[in-house]
Amino acid sequence: MTAGHWDAVLTSLDDAAALSGVDPAIHAVLRVPERVLEVAVPVRMDDGSVEVFAGWRVHHNTTRGPGKGGIRFHPDIDAEEVSALAAAMTFKTAICGLPFGGAKGGVRCDPSKLSLTELERLTRRYTWEILPLLGPDKDVPAPDVNTDDRVMAWLMDTVSLAHGQLVTTSVTGKPLALGGTVGHAGATSSGVLACVRSAFTELELPIAGSRAAVQGFGKVGGPLVFLLQSAGMRVVAVSDVRGAVYNPGGLDAFDLADHHRATGTVAGFPGGEAIDPEELFAVEAELLVPAALAGAIDEATAERLGARVVVEAANGPTTTRADDVLGRRGIVVVPDILANAGGVTTSYFEWAQNRQGYAWDEELVAERLRRTMDGAFRSVWARAEALGVSLRRAAYALAVERMAEAITARGIFP
Repeated sequence: MTAGHWDAVLTSLDDAAALSGVDPAIHAVLRVPERVLEVAVPVRMDDGSVEVFAGWRVHHNTTRGPGKGGIRFHPDIDAEEVSALAAAMTFKTAICGLPFGGAKGGVRCDPSKLSLTELERLTRRYTWEILPLLGPDKDVPAPDVNTDDRVMAWLMDTVSLAHGQLVTTSVTGKPLALGGTVGHAGATSSGVLACVRSAFTELELPIAGSRAAVQGFGKVGGPLVFLLQSAGMRVVAVSDVRGAVYNPGGLDAFDLADHHRATGTVAGFPGGEAIDPEELFAVEAELLVPAALAGAIDEATAERLGARVVVEAANGPTTTRADDVLGRRGIVVVPDILANAGGVTTSYFEWAQNRQGYAWDEELVAERLRRTMDGAFRSVWARAEALGVSLRRAAYALAVERMAEAITARGIFP
């Protein structure tokens, strides 16, 4: 999974550089992460033994501002995967006009096998090891796969103790009690919905009554099912790692959420029939949202995809070859570096509020998120029309052009 994701990022970058005609020197700079820190994370387990985990923090490019990107705890990550995710953050923040660069971090572990105290010790030791890279004007982490506001609170506390003062601006995605922002929990889902609305408007497709299939029912997919239903769509299929359910008349978001809370899975939901999770991609629908991990849509899956529009809520859910197939089939893809930028946008709002010492109300956060996402979509759509290319190619071209402008302005030192 890992090398493939990094290779896909480089392929998109190379194509964008050719499309936009940027200076070859700038292209070369963007092909290599600025810094890759690999650390050992020794943790004393509850039984008294010590286990050593591998961790990483990667800065892909910080020309436009401090590094911004999540921290994930997952058994399959490595340096190349984290680098790919960091590069995506560079392009994502550029597309949305945020004053950040791209970063990402993670620890190779299975958090489901750790107790709460082991998870806290892991988080704090990992934070301590990557501390030289962290700071409000250097690198500002956020939650990602298998991390949440509780993990961010431990991270912020560790940074604050190291500095001898409270540093709320050192991390985003915190609990509200520690300077978090309202709306952060569902921000990625809200951003995806904004892209769905924009894409359907441009394609002259009605939102009301259109069918949607959602792969993944976690921090993004779960809230998104509710948001899509609230917007008037029929969510006909939903899957997670343990199963999938289908109902051509639409799955009830509230009942599905209740079932998931009770059982930990969408499998067995009485409001729909069980299907193989792989069959979700073939379900006839106007919209498909992959909201799980990278590489979910491969070449074979793309050939039998049943949707007209794909909005990528996950990072890197479509392989390069699959993207070619979707393009040939005329399926419109709103790429991850645009579609799931709601999370980092709201992280920016939290960082800004912490610096101001003033909390915004929920309406202001929602309005500024919608305005940012709509503006980013319009910019990418216009670039796609001007260049005569797909939204993915246009998004990368736009990001590279904005990066080139910043790198040129700052110059190459010395």
